[in-house]
Amino acid sequence: MINSFCCQCHSQRGAAYAALLVMILPVMWPALVSPLGHASPSAFSEWNAPKPRHLSLLKGALQREFANEQKSELWAPLAPQRWKPCVPSSSITGNPVKSTGYIQVFLDGGLNQQRMGICDAVAVAKILNATLVIPHLEVNPVWQDSSSFEEIYDVDHFINVLKDEISVIRELPSEYSWSTRDYYAVAIRATRIKTAPVHASASWYLENVLPILQSYGIAAIAPFSHRLAFDNLPGELQRLRCKVNFRALAFVPHINALGEMLVKRLRYPGRAHSDEYIEEVVDENVSQGSGKYVTLHLRFDKDMAAHSACDFGGGKAERLALAKYRQVIWQGRVMNSQFTDEELRNQGRCPLTPEEIGLLLAALGFDSQTRLYLASHKVYGGEARISSLRKLFPLMENKKSLASSDELVKVEGKASLLAAVDYYVSIKSDVFISASPGNMHNAMVGHRTYENLKTIRPNMALLGQLFLNKSLEWSEFQQQVYADHRGRQGQIRVRKPKQSIYTYPAPDCMCLG
Repeated sequence: MINSFCCQCHSQRGAAYAALLVMILPVMWPALVSPLGHASPSAFSEWNAPKPRHLSLLKGALQREFANEQKSELWAPLAPQRWKPCVPSSSITGNPVKSTGYIQVFLDGGLNQQRMGICDAVAVAKILNATLVIPHLEVNPVWQDSSSFEEIYDVDHFINVLKDEISVIRELPSEYSWSTRDYYAVAIRATRIKTAPVHASASWYLENVLPILQSYGIAAIAPFSHRLAFDNLPGELQRLRCKVNFRALAFVPHINALGEMLVKRLRYPGRAHSDEYIEEVVDENVSQGSGKYVTLHLRFDKDMAAHSACDFGGGKAERLALAKYRQVIWQGRVMNSQFTDEELRNQGRCPLTPEEIGLLLAALGFDSQTRLYLASHKVYGGEARISSLRKLFPLMENKKSLASSDELVKVEGKASLLAAVDYYVSIKSDVFISASPGNMHNAMVGHRTYENLKTIRPNMALLGQLFLNKSLEWSEFQQQVYADHRGRQGQIRVRKPKQSIYTYPAPDCMCLG
């Protein structure tokens, strides 16, 4: 009886401990219990962070030394090139004629994908002689961000810059107020176009959308991302797209103010938290690179890591976690999965890890005193994953290290607003580099090409092959990287057929001068 009672007590006590453990686990170790979602790194990746994969190169990089001449060349702005911007502030396409109706577009994706969609929407409105309603930005499924156009961009500026091209309105008149996202979500509607092909021609819109406008006075296009061709369009339409991208899309004042504050704190760290106006004084005696900074767009989130199907050194646990993620999110439909890690790296199809992008920057000549701004939302693997990068560049900063929580309160938790701040700081930087291709990389390459700013384009195939060679010494690695990337620092490349005008603005939006 006593034994039975004791067993019962132990059992109850054990149950109580178990219940307590269930309650405190989510608080102390949220990674263990987080649902499998786009923005949630697995417990494997956070706790079993890989050791440096290129230890020999890392040791060499930490002891790197460069001549002043090389440093001077590294920080020097791009020399004027033959191409210069030629998108006038005056009307390109002629004043708007009588409107055929109202065009609505619903844009998915992140900030930069939506930015391209906005430019396309203006061009489509021009093709149809329609009035554009300020585009609706869908909730981002990755970051669950519901930021609207008005929260990101200056609407008055947008409308004013485009007033001589198309008519733009903030919202529909009352007789069309029924045309909402919810209205189109519950049933098939005659005014919704959901069959617009990727990279549709101008004639497709005239044949398929114009009749709906003429019949109903309104047409809603969803989905709309990447729904306008880059080829076989009149030159004035191409220039209109660039006018939207480079002139009409200005961030709201508080984003610009926050971005400018971060830029000043990067350039003048001695006055990191001063509200005083900082005059830009150039002292000929300061060392090369003083007052300058590099923006690194480190796109290394869980989506990117899983979709690449590459091995990032986290061992069997990480490979299994990423494989499971691929299966859940894409049902295994990932083309890269059919290739080995070696094959993918030889083809340049693996994103650079924080360690690898750090080695690239070091090989190009950036020293440990380089101020590096990290533009990224969340790095897969957390702080442990970027430890090697931080060893190489101890002056690495991001939004949270440069600004207080009070200064970030208007953008905190809003991925699109945070990305807009990164965009501002990136376009103002002396040098920009991205660890992997993507919408931010493409947007920056295009915008900085237009402004003739230094932008390093990593040779992913070469780097993949170099990192596979485990016997490679630092000196040889540095020489090959430096020689190969001398011609990949912002030299203008003319757009080829099917390439994006938002990545390659020449020759459509730039003129030989």
